[in-house]
This record gives sequence, C-alpha cells and structure tokens, in this order.
Amino acid sequence: MVMCLTRPQRIQEVIKMGRSTRLLVAILLVGLLAIPAFANSGGPPYLNSEEDGTQTAKYGCTCHGNEAPGDRAVVMISGVPVMYEPDTAYEMVVTVADSVTLADADGNTKAGFLITDNGGGSFSWATTEDIREADDDPTAISHSAIGNGVWTFTWTAPSEDIGTVHFSLAGNSVDNSGLPDEGDYWNILSFSINAPGSIVEGDSDATLQTRTIAVGDYQTLFVLEESEAEKEKERQQHLSDAVFESGNLFYWTSLTALIVGAVFQREIMERRYGPGPEHLAMELAYPQAIRRGVVAILAFYLAVDWISNGGQHDFMIGCAWFIAAWASYGVYRTVRSAQAEPTVQDVM
Repeated sequence: MVMCLTRPQRIQEVIKMGRSTRLLVAILLVGLLAIPAFANSGGPPYLNSEEDGTQTAKYGCTCHGNEAPGDRAVVMISGVPVMYEPDTAYEMVVTVADSVTLADADGNTKAGFLITDNGGGSFSWATTEDIREADDDPTAISHSAIGNGVWTFTWTAPSEDIGTVHFSLAGNSVDNSGLPDEGDYWNILSFSINAPGSIVEGDSDATLQTRTIAVGDYQTLFVLEESEAEKEKERQQHLSDAVFESGNLFYWTSLTALIVGAVFQREIMERRYGPGPEHLAMELAYPQAIRRGVVAILAFYLAVDWISNGGQHDFMIGCAWFIAAWASYGVYRTVRSAQAEPTVQDVM
C-alpha cells in the first residue's frame, strides 16, 4: 500500500530535510575548525604538513600567524653548556613569551614549544611539567598542554663522544583563541653543544659555564627601558618595604625597652622596699638554673655566629640576643630565689 502525501505534508518534509542538511553542514564546519586547535593544543606535530614535509622544530609552526617567524615571539633556553661531558645531565629551562607582554602591555600570555636534539641525547622531566614526547619523533619533546610559557626539563648527554650535538627549538606565543590565527606568533632557535675535549679548561672560565640563548625582539631582550609607571611602582615598593622595616624596628625596640625598664624597676623596688624573690628549694633551683643557663649559652652562641657569618636577618639576631639576655636574667633570679630565706609557709 502506497501512502500519498498531501501538498502541505510534502512541504513540511522538504523543510525538515533542509534543516537536517544545514545542521550536518554546520557540525562539519565546526569540526574542521576545531581540528587544528585540538591537535596542536596538546603539542605541535612533527611535520608542518604532509605536503611540504618540513619539520616543525627546524622550520617553525607555519600553521600559526602569517606562516613566517616574527621577533614578537621571544624564544629562550637557559642552562645550555658550551661543551657536554658524556652521560652528564643538564637542567634546561625553555621560556616562550610575547614581547609585548614582557613590556607590560596587553599581549599573549599562553605559549607552546617543541625541541629536538636530533637523537644526540635523551630528555626527561618531572611529572608536574606539562611535557610529553613529540608525535612521531622520539628525539623531540613538546608541551602537553598550552601553558604559561616556562618548562623545565633535563637533557642527558650521550654516553660517548658523538661530536657536536645540534638542537632545534620552536616556540609559539598564542592568544588562546583556539585557532591558529594572526594573533599567534612564533619563532625558531638553533644552537649546538660542542663535543667533549673541544674546549680546553683554562681557555676561559666563562666558556665552560652554562649559557642562555634567545631569539626575538632585541629591544625587549636587552635594551628595554622601564616605563614611568614601572619606575613609580618600583619606587612605591621600595618605600613600602622601608616603612615596614622601620616600623618593625621601632616596635620591637620599644617593646624591648619597656621590658628592660620594667625589670630594672622591679629589681630596684625589691631591693629598697622588699620583699625579694620567693624562696626556691635547692633540689628545684639546680635543674632550673641549668636549663636557663643552657638556653642562654645556646642563644648567645647563635647570635655571635649569625653576626660573624651574616647568614640571618637583623631581626633574628636581635631575637637571639634578647633570649640570651632574658635566660641569663632567669639564672640570676634562680640564684636569688635559692638564697632567699624560707618563710613559715615554705617550711610547712
């Protein structure tokens, strides 16, 4: 049996089919737009594209920005040795930032990276770092999630001399829109670590230390001057610190003076008008005097040691001196209490 549709029913069916088609097209477009965001937010691919076959670490993140590196993206790595020793671990820190943000202006705050040593050594990192092995390249590592632009990892040199080790580092500063648009900027950095024995000790101490290598806006990296707002902020911070430190000094000095004055007043009043300290039995006086004496000696030793070595803040040194003096006064009071004549109540 064939059901015949009336004209209004046929129109409704056509409208429903049209809506379904538009919905499918919309979902498809959203999916296509989201693919780069989902794919790259967890780390850049090994190759920029299958067509050109260029490696991301060596040629940059051409899917971002205007497909060309820019000085606005500052890429920096520190802890790089001039010469490696076989099987030695070196801690390195990669920093990627927007030069506009570094200048305290409104710029990008999220970033990603990809670095490879071309199989020269091996990478390792703490589980707290958002780092993973790069896709399709076991000799490279990248971010596992879009971060704030600082990653710390360890590079372990090869177990034997394999010659100079060449590194390639790519970093991108993104606007966190989820799309590889013109608001993203990227840059690339290439450097090498010399083979063992290529630099003789004594040539220069500086050449045997680790170094920091960077690429990006020269003005931001080396010649950036503080703005008037930054200078005023720094001045206010120094003023606030000075007021806080002076306030602490005056407060504790005044408190100490009041305590010392009260102690002297009590001593004077006791000696002139009495009564003196209460009687303390010898079996109690000896342990008390020993405890207070040990505290006084220990605090005195710490105060002298901190002054001579300069390892502590003035506040801590002052506290040590006060404790030493107070414990010494406690020994004095214990001696006076032991020498006091017992009263009838003490005997009872």
